[in-house]
Order: sequence, then structure tokens, then C-alpha cells
Amino acid sequence: MDTDKNVTYDATPAMEGKDETDSFTAVKSKKSHKRKREQDGADMDTETVATKRPQFPPISGEKLRGPDEMRKIAVPAHRYTPLKENWLKIFTPIVENLQLQVRFNLKTRNVEIKTCKDTQDISSLTKAADFVRAFVLGFQVEDALALIRLDELFLESFDVTDVKPLKGDHLSRAIGRIAGKGGKTKFTIENVTKTRIVLADTKVHILGSFQNIKMARTAICNLILGSPPSKVYGNIRVVASRTAERF
Repeated sequence: MDTDKNVTYDATPAMEGKDETDSFTAVKSKKSHKRKREQDGADMDTETVATKRPQFPPISGEKLRGPDEMRKIAVPAHRYTPLKENWLKIFTPIVENLQLQVRFNLKTRNVEIKTCKDTQDISSLTKAADFVRAFVLGFQVEDALALIRLDELFLESFDVTDVKPLKGDHLSRAIGRIAGKGGKTKFTIENVTKTRIVLADTKVHILGSFQNIKMARTAICNLILGSPPSKVYGNIRVVASRTAERF
């Protein structure tokens, strides 16, 4: 037992031999080399771009506008007479304010609007086309003029049968609920939501801002689905008061 206690073990030689044989060498990953090469290449590209920057002369307004563009708005037969009576009111803002050319083509029955060298704003053509399209759909000239004066106004159209597939007398009653007695319901929705509404057969056209069109569309859809007008009035008044408080 004593001999076992006096035995000592020296582990240093074994550890030294292990360090000599199993020495650890750090190996760089291929990804790091690849990233470094990409960064070096990007740096070289930026240097070449910085040294060889092209110099272009400023473009004139005429070249920036591009070639003359034209829009055509088809006029249905029942709007010929109103267009003829109000032609001066339609012609004046398009030519004088927007600096565009406009004519009514008797052969194709289209209102043609075209840009010219005096046109300054590129968006004028779109405004004029929306103005004429709103009048053709049945809006008054004074209401349609707001599309030219204000940028945040839009025009939306949908069919009554898109909300609910109705036929015959059911479709007629739905249109009657939207209009109301003597147009009372339509006028109330217009005044509360600050929009303009045109009922043309089964088509409904709404002119106004995005939020107001949404309120008017919801009210009209509820009327089509069968809600009583009194309930629709209450709902749109609540929504309108909330939006007024929000702003």
C-alpha cells in the first residue's frame, strides 16, 4: 500500500508531444475572401465612376414634354344637345386655363383634346379629359369644373347590379330607393357626404374626394341591399361627424 502512495506521475512530456503533433492553425474561410474581392471590385467601380462622370447639358422644356398627346372622349347620343348648349363653358377653361386644343369630331362623335406648344403642365391633359368625361356622364358643368381646379377630386362609377343581382321590378325599386321621393334621398346623401351623384339607368356616378366617395358609396350600397333610408341617414351622419372631428 505504501509503494502505491509514493508513486508520482509526470504528465508534462506527454502534453508537450501532443502540442507538437496537434498544433492548431487558423484557416480563412472562402466566403471572407469572396466578400473581400467583391468589396475591392466595388471600390474600383466607384473610383472609375467618380473619375469618368459624364456631363450632360440641361434639357429644354419642349424636349422634356415629348410629342403631342391626344385624348378622345366618346359622347353618347343623349348628351349631344347638352354638349352643344354648354360648349362655350367647356371650351373656355380647357383652352384658356389649361392651354390645350379641343374640338368635337362630328364624324366619330368624340371630343378630342390635344396638347400643343403652349401647354406647360403635363397633367393638364388628364384634368381636361376627366372634366369632359364627367360632363358626358351627366354632371353639371359647374360641378365638373372642380376636377380642373382641385387635385384631390375623383370620379367613380359602378352598376346597381354589381352590388346585388336584381331584375325587373326589384331593380326599379332599388333605383327608386336611391333617388327617393323627388330626389330627396339622393340630395340628402350629396349634402351630408359633400359629393355629387348622378343616376343614369342602372349606373351610379359619384364625384368627390376619396373619403367622401367611400361614405356615399356605402350609403348607396345599403339602400340597394334594402336598408330603410332613415337608418342610412343616421349612419352617414355619424360617419360624417367622425371625419369632421378627425380633421
